[in-house]
Amino acid sequence: MRQRSLIAITAALAAGALTLTACGSRDEDGGGSSDSGNGGTTVVIGVDAPLTGDLSALGLGIKNSVDLAAKTANEKKYVEGITFKIEALDDQGQASVGQQNATKLVANDDVLGVVGPLNSSVGESMQKVFDSAKLVEVSPANTNPALTQGVNWQTEKVRPYKSYFRTATTDAIQGPFAAQYIYNDAKKKKVFVIDDKKTYGAGLAATFTAEFKKLGGKVVGTEHINPESKDFSAVATKVKNSGADVVYYGGEYPQAGPLSKQIKEAGAKIPLVGGDGIYSADFIKLAGAAGTGDLATSVGAPVEDLPSAKEFVANYEKAGYKEAYEAYGGYSYDSAWAIIEAVKKVVEDNDGKLPDDARAKVVDAMQNVSFDGVTGKVSFDEFGDATNKQLTVYSIKDGDWGTVKSGTFTG
Repeated sequence: MRQRSLIAITAALAAGALTLTACGSRDEDGGGSSDSGNGGTTVVIGVDAPLTGDLSALGLGIKNSVDLAAKTANEKKYVEGITFKIEALDDQGQASVGQQNATKLVANDDVLGVVGPLNSSVGESMQKVFDSAKLVEVSPANTNPALTQGVNWQTEKVRPYKSYFRTATTDAIQGPFAAQYIYNDAKKKKVFVIDDKKTYGAGLAATFTAEFKKLGGKVVGTEHINPESKDFSAVATKVKNSGADVVYYGGEYPQAGPLSKQIKEAGAKIPLVGGDGIYSADFIKLAGAAGTGDLATSVGAPVEDLPSAKEFVANYEKAGYKEAYEAYGGYSYDSAWAIIEAVKKVVEDNDGKLPDDARAKVVDAMQNVSFDGVTGKVSFDEFGDATNKQLTVYSIKDGDWGTVKSGTFTG
């Protein structure tokens, strides 16, 4: 498996900053800072993700992929007169920290777009801050439907924030997609459902459960775990006694790995199934041999299998990043490129310069962005959701994730 290193991040923290660029004052046109190196204008793309802690494997993959997009745009001189740089902030997977980061990014006038965050709960805390500042946000990983369609999305879809977009599909699709595979393909009829009580996990478990019951499956038990814990022996015993032939977990890999291991140790030799939050090499490390046969759904098709992603994979490896791009690398690159495309449109519409109201113009331009990206066609619907609704089921075999099935949810 690919190894990751936190040395660079630790050093940055010790220095008191995770900023990857030094930003100067804005120029007289309100279009970023003056770049004396090439006589152009610097535009900063903010990044918010967990760069330290349990979820750092995914967060570092997000940061590196955005960095690669910025460097690629600069090498190609994709937007005439514009140099892109990134400013990466660590939210530690915490909503309160994410909100503080959003405020910091808004305060930097050179920031014209932000990629992130990873967690839906963090995204929820940032949306209003960015929207009030007319600063576009594109998440490569948030999947909770309420972020784009409102809290009553199941009965009446209302977009809460114009500035929020995402390249990942939602749990309104991911949960039911998993339920259809488990019931129809894997032939599992009795499920024990567990979640971590967080926005992402609880929402994903709910949409899975609704579809599984609709198909005729039986929920033989439910439980909520403390995401701060690593001892799930009591829950594992309940799973064993329930007679379930599969476990569905709504949450992320730091808890899912130990949970899977302890369920097997309790005597329940049944697969654990989760969403994109467990689709990581670190889940396999944490679950050990017990993870063999466990399954995960993730947004989109496998990046390695997409012809459109070959250049991204090659360039990522060539760039020498120490950490893997992980589950959201392609979506992070596409999120950053969507911002770059929007900036390009705004610059071209203003005679080659950024206007005074560049942030608001970028938000407007984002709605009509459309291009062939790493993950396929990238564009957004009226809610800011990705129009690409493809998902994939993965299973662990021989110590690695392998593709089982790709497709779209048929509701």
